[in-house]
Amino acid sequence: MRKIKAFLAVLSAAAMLTVTMVGCGGGLDVPTNTPAQQGQQGQQGGEQQGGEQQGQQGGEQQQAAELTYADGTVLRMATGYNSKKTGLTFDPDTAGEGITLADGKTYHTGDFKPTWVEVMNILNIKIEDKYQGNSANNEFDYWKEQMGSIDVLSGTASKLTEYGEAGSLVNIAEYLDSMPNFKAYLEANPIVRLSITGNTSNGAIYFSPYFDGVNDIERMPLMRVDMVQKLLDGEGEFKADASKNLAAAAYEPYMPTSGKISVDVVKLDGSAVETIAKDYDKAGNIVAKMNDALKAGAVDGVTAVNMLRTYIDEAYNGYYGTERSNLFVGQNAAWDVDELVALLRCVVANPQTLNGTDTIQGLFTRQDDNNQRRVDMFRFAGTLFGVRGLESRQDYLYVGTDGALHDARQDKEAYEAMEKMNAMVDEGLISKAFVDMSGEKTETYLQNDLGFMHYDYNQTQTIYNETLLQEGEKYMAVMVPVARWYDGTDENGVYMRFTESWRSVKTDGWGISKAGVGSDTNKLNAALKLIDYAFSEKGQILMSYGPDAFIKTKADGSYETFIFNGKEMPVIADATYEELWSKANGNYTNYARQYLGSTLSFAKSQAFEYQCTSAAGKEGAGNISTAIGLGTIKHPELAVTENSWYTSVPTILPTTKVENDTINGYTELSANGKFSSSKGGENIFVNMIVAGYTEEGLGSAEAAAKTVTESWGGAQYLALKQNAWSRLLTYYKSLQ
Repeated sequence: MRKIKAFLAVLSAAAMLTVTMVGCGGGLDVPTNTPAQQGQQGQQGGEQQGGEQQGQQGGEQQQAAELTYADGTVLRMATGYNSKKTGLTFDPDTAGEGITLADGKTYHTGDFKPTWVEVMNILNIKIEDKYQGNSANNEFDYWKEQMGSIDVLSGTASKLTEYGEAGSLVNIAEYLDSMPNFKAYLEANPIVRLSITGNTSNGAIYFSPYFDGVNDIERMPLMRVDMVQKLLDGEGEFKADASKNLAAAAYEPYMPTSGKISVDVVKLDGSAVETIAKDYDKAGNIVAKMNDALKAGAVDGVTAVNMLRTYIDEAYNGYYGTERSNLFVGQNAAWDVDELVALLRCVVANPQTLNGTDTIQGLFTRQDDNNQRRVDMFRFAGTLFGVRGLESRQDYLYVGTDGALHDARQDKEAYEAMEKMNAMVDEGLISKAFVDMSGEKTETYLQNDLGFMHYDYNQTQTIYNETLLQEGEKYMAVMVPVARWYDGTDENGVYMRFTESWRSVKTDGWGISKAGVGSDTNKLNAALKLIDYAFSEKGQILMSYGPDAFIKTKADGSYETFIFNGKEMPVIADATYEELWSKANGNYTNYARQYLGSTLSFAKSQAFEYQCTSAAGKEGAGNISTAIGLGTIKHPELAVTENSWYTSVPTILPTTKVENDTINGYTELSANGKFSSSKGGENIFVNMIVAGYTEEGLGSAEAAAKTVTESWGGAQYLALKQNAWSRLLTYYKSLQ
């Protein structure tokens, strides 16, 4: 619990300051009483109306569209996140002999978590927990042959759509006029509607979408800032009593070796954009210079640092002054992958200076024995080397400048990026644990100062500043790198920052079983009401924060608020802060899912998570947010854009059952095939980073792309996806 109480005090004070500032304008006056108390119509002809009152949209139409069901209607729900710990009810490991939460209530094994107690109270329904504790994919597979036994179930977007088209799931789109909150959300976010459209002939929707935040950056590069500063900042030369020699050069330059390129950066104070130059004529390419030095003889870590310092001074004409670390960690950062490789060489060659031992790892992943985390390494490669599709919302697809779909697995550029990453492995710049899967985890590397950098989620990783790092140490999100991207605006490519890691509809959702609800209108309406309520303003707060007992309130019962992304959002209660740390070690997502039962599906606001982010986490994310706002970091848009290269691929595409059956036959390309992102799966891109080209038919970038296209069904797969994409675009135009 080191530094936790001080951290909580800072967060609470900051939140209260923000509340005070916005309070003068009236603030968000969301009452804490339930929607039933706020405006429920009560008894109509002897039957109590379930859920929140509909908004006024023209009396007769609203009355006709009303979703009514009997009080106490039972919904059998096979829904959760990924395990028994993250279901609707408490599991034995979490509840133990009984667990008392910040709401003052004690919960036992099998009890519903606070969020779902509140849902039942608000909507006047009863829930039977049928969740088996599986991933969305496996949970759906468990129930798909016994759909009459459940009413609502988890599943992947693709399976929910596939089985919806086969007649197993309710078409929610048929009831949108009865769901004013969900309908309004889709109208305000048209790309969301396209992402969940399962049939372009009738606009069918077979699941409620899940958002882990929306229209915001997702993964970010994270660095030990103090290590960069120790190596690069200050007057004069870098000196150290001991260092190691650099490994033999394997990585070759990606960026130019001569000429100049211009890069837009945000000013150090975040006030505006300015253009700076990388002058390769003056400074050369730092990787090329180090490689030349290595050809001539041994290069130790001290020499490497001084080479990098000189390069920064010359290439940027003294722009960074003695705070050269800002090239990497500042608001005005302009680093690229070649400069990162040079920095990594300096890091791994100077462990005595950085951690007092004889070893330190450069790039690592959160869990080096978990394929679900290992794939972050090739995702990062896409950002480093300007390759689209490696962090796609669906498979490895992206929209090209021609408006058509492309598949990164069929692009030689993707494999060339893995070649570059493999060269980093050969130099020892990527962690030994990633190579041999010894099971290291982020916390081990950070706690023992053994790791320098990885690519991951900001809040969950920077929280280690409060629990593992010592005074003066800092782990922070840093700017997205400069790379050459072919967005169609210049045939030679554009040197800019671009991230494909952009939040949209997740790949999981909840559907309504047609056999389960059958002809029971009560069940159907209650399930639809649950979805609609989850997308109301109050419902979104409940599904993110949990019940009001976990939120800070004013004397009149309304929420204390702060400004988040331009909107007033609730401040969590002090007891919630304390409990977040005592029960989940500061990890908001684990706390919300395991204890509150929130963020299991629907629209998750990042406002709760932001309040739980460390000061370092807020600083780094703030720098990136400023850069995005000023346009120096570009990203996919959740819209059909004029330049199609910037159009985000929908999470699912409306493929037919016949098309799905055909696609499922391409086993190498399936979710459990050769490009898997699942925990126990295998991924060729990861294997190539570790060992290069070792599989038959994959002896070069060209050969690998050709094998996927011609031998593994890639051409046919892409044609089927393209057909669905074309139908979706036609449907989109019909909505205009």
